[in-house]
Amino acid sequence: MANIKSAIKRNKQNERRRLRNRVFRGRARTFVKDAKLNLDEGNLEEARSITMQAISALDKAAEKGSLHRNNASRRKGRLMHRLAQLEKEKAQ
Repeated sequence: MANIKSAIKRNKQNERRRLRNRVFRGRARTFVKDAKLNLDEGNLEEARSITMQAISALDKAAEKGSLHRNNASRRKGRLMHRLAQLEKEKAQ
């Protein structure tokens, strides 16, 4: 446990930020998981809408600083790649 006043304050700040970041990261993870499940099942319309929601959640998490912007971008790229593959399969 911290004994110095500035360290005590820093611990309080870190705890508040951890709880705030957890909301945005958790929401992004949930949407990404749902999008992956729908992509695996092959539901094109539902997968497309949920993928867009996942991208929005990832953007918001990156904007808030909960996720690094490159991390969010990489996850978005992977989701869009899988969506494009599914659309290509359905078109054939």
